[in-house]
Amino acid sequence: MSPETPCTAVCMMDPRTDLCFGCGRTLAEIARWADMGSAERRAIMVQLPARMAEAGLQPMAPRRKPGTP
Repeated sequence: MSPETPCTAVCMMDPRTDLCFGCGRTLAEIARWADMGSAERRAIMVQLPARMAEAGLQPMAPRRKPGTP
C-alpha cells in the first residue's frame, strides 16, 4: 500500500518551476490534496519523479519532526 501523500515536510516552492522542492507538487495540487480521491492522488504521485527530473530538481531530504532522532 502506498502512502496517501508524497509530502516530505519541506514545503518550499521553486520559483522557476512552481513545484515544491520536497514533493514536486504544484501549489494548486497541494491546496486540493485533501479534497482529491485516492485514485487522483495516486495518479499524481506516479508522475512526480518524472516531473521533478524534467524540471531538473532533486527532491530535498525529508525534514525531521521536532523531537525525533
